[in-house]
Amino acid sequence: MKDFIYLTVEIVNQLHDILEDFFGGLGYQLTDKDLHFWIFGVLGILFFIFVHLLFKWLSTLSLTAISFLYTFTVLLVIVFAIEIQQKITGRGNMEFADAIMGLWGFLIFFAIYLGIKLVVYLFLKIFKRNKPRSSQSRKSRSAR
Repeated sequence: MKDFIYLTVEIVNQLHDILEDFFGGLGYQLTDKDLHFWIFGVLGILFFIFVHLLFKWLSTLSLTAISFLYTFTVLLVIVFAIEIQQKITGRGNMEFADAIMGLWGFLIFFAIYLGIKLVVYLFLKIFKRNKPRSSQSRKSRSAR
């Protein structure tokens, strides 16, 4: 996990330097705050457009899919925050495998949830198909 974080930090630092040099070459002397403003503004709006289109499409298929993606994303942030917190405080071990196992836990429990939801759906579908018709609907048919 530590190596993964160091690799991520190194990639971000390299991108930061490349962008600073690029904008400097164009004659813009951007401060670190300016760079963050522009980069996160552009990346954020592009990511928003992508997510909005994805969720709009998914909403035509299933609200469960949207809820799953949102929950998984939040859990991803929480899992890595906990691992980083363990490194900072020295309580527990910061390991990438811990983060993966936490996410696997959610995926397994979600699969169980979907299984239960499917069983209930099939039960209700079978129950409705085999449900005897009410006497009122029989009377209206015989009157025809």
